[in-house]
Amino acid sequence: MTEQRVAVITGASQGIGAGLVNAYRGIGYAVVANSRSIAQGEDPDVVAVAGDISDPAVAEKIVATALDRYGRVDTVVNNAGIFIAKPYTEYTLEDFDSIVKVNVGGFFHLTQRVIEPMLKQGTGHIVSVTTTLVESAYSGLPSALASLTKGGIAAATKSLAIEYASRGIRVNAVSPGMILTPLQGDATPEQLAQFHPMNKAGTVEDVARGVIYLEQAPLVTGEFLHVDGGQSAGH
Repeated sequence: MTEQRVAVITGASQGIGAGLVNAYRGIGYAVVANSRSIAQGEDPDVVAVAGDISDPAVAEKIVATALDRYGRVDTVVNNAGIFIAKPYTEYTLEDFDSIVKVNVGGFFHLTQRVIEPMLKQGTGHIVSVTTTLVESAYSGLPSALASLTKGGIAAATKSLAIEYASRGIRVNAVSPGMILTPLQGDATPEQLAQFHPMNKAGTVEDVARGVIYLEQAPLVTGEFLHVDGGQSAGH
């Protein structure tokens, strides 16, 4: 086992995920980075594992890669997710299936597989990226399937935090508001800012700072850190 700490990050090829890879490298962690089409880059301490996180075999490969290469997994950031904004009655079975498989299945498969090595180490940290829309719905942005799936992860975060609190594993979540990423399509910063009482859109760096705060806060578990410009507090 190496002394260098190791973070596993899903959805790591762009947007928030890519920002998280840079943030964890910035504090000296090696990273095992996953997304469907991620390619190995020049940094030897960012190991790419391509594949769909909804596939249990991919989760198995990610954890095996971290253990084979470094002998440890210190942190998992469940960042991969699908967001489809539609009126509830217009969601298709295909929409439902794909969102549940990635948002819930990806969380389930990967988180389950890292528990054992973390227990052996006596320490570990699981962080999930959810959405403030779970707690603060907005009529102009129908998001029931996001709330169904990310809300489930939010509930599981507290449950797992308590289940493993006495055994060295912390479990937290970051709840972003409207963040400037490719996921937002053609939305402008001004449009996204309208969701936030602070009247400014969030950046990838804002979310990454929130995750790193939780990483470096050893007494914090079962916490939801809102990075949303006040969106969750009210309008």
